Amino acid sequence: MQIITFQVHGKTHWGAVQKGRAISLNSAHAARGLDMFLAPTVLDFLRGGETTWNAARETLEWLGNRELPEVTFAVDEVRLLAPIPRPGKVIGIGLNYIDHARETGVAIPTKPIIFAKFSSSVIGPYDTIHVIPDVTQRVDYEAELGVVIGTTASRVTVADALNYVFGYTVVNDVSARDIQKGAEYGNQWVRGKSFDTFCPMGPSITSRDEVGDVQTLAVRSILNGELMQDGNTRDMIFEVATLISYISQGITLEPGDVIATGTPNGVGDARKPPVYLKRGDVIEIEVGNLGKLVNPVED
Repeated sequence: MQIITFQVHGKTHWGAVQKGRAISLNSAHAARGLDMFLAPTVLDFLRGGETTWNAARETLEWLGNRELPEVTFAVDEVRLLAPIPRPGKVIGIGLNYIDHARETGVAIPTKPIIFAKFSSSVIGPYDTIHVIPDVTQRVDYEAELGVVIGTTASRVTVADALNYVFGYTVVNDVSARDIQKGAEYGNQWVRGKSFDTFCPMGPSITSRDEVGDVQTLAVRSILNGELMQDGNTRDMIFEVATLISYISQGITLEPGDVIATGTPNGVGDARKPPVYLKRGDVIEIEVGNLGKLVNPVED
C-alpha cells in the first residue's frame, strides 16, 4: 500500500496510489456504502492501527479496476503533497554513515546522534525549496530514508522495533550548514535544519510489507543531472531497528512520527570546492523503490 496526500479540483484528499491512479480512500469508502470517512486525515489513519489499515486494504480490493468520479484520478492530474503534511515529530539522525562521518572530519559516533526538525519545514515531493540567501549562504542537500511510525513505541527492543513501523518514505534533510555548524550562530542544529521548506518528503509512504529488507536500499541524490550521493542503507552505522529502539528509550514515538535516518557521503558541504543549493537548481532524491523527490530551488 502506498499512502499519499493530494490536491485535485481545489480539494485536498488523502488516499493511495494504485495502478497509476490516485485514489481518495474516504470517497472510495463512502462509495462502498460504508461510513463517510475511513479516517479524516493520514494521521488519523495511522493512529487507527490495524483496524483502519485493513479497512483501507479491503476498500482498495473492492475498488479494483473501477473508475469512479471523485474517487479515482490519474496521478499526473493531481498535485502530490507530503504524505503527512504535518508530522507530529520529525527526528533526524546525524552522521549515520561511516563515509559521511569521515568526509566531515569527525569521529565515528558510538551512539546515535539525534536532533529535531520542526514539522513546519515539511513540503511536498515537487515543491520549491527556498534557500533564503539573506539568512544563510551554505544550504546543503541530504538524501535520506524516512521511517514512518505506525504504532506507539516506548522502550521497545531492537528485535521488536520494526513491528512499530507503518512504512517508509523519502526525505531530503536540507541543512543550512553555516547555522548548523558555525560558531557565529552558536552551532544551532535545530534552526539550521528547520527553516521553512527544508524537509521535502514523499512522494508516498510505502507500507513495510512492500519494502522488504529496509537495510538494502539505494540512497541517491542528483543535482542538476549530476549524481552527488550514491549510498546504500546497508552502510548505516545504526540500523533502522536500532534507531527506533534507542529513540524510544525515553522519547515515545507516536503514529505519524518520521525518523530521517541519516545520509551517505557526497554532501555539498564536504566537497572541494563546496557545492551549495542555489536559485535555479533542481535537486532529486531517491531511495530504493520508494519513489523520487524532485524539488526546484529558489530564493
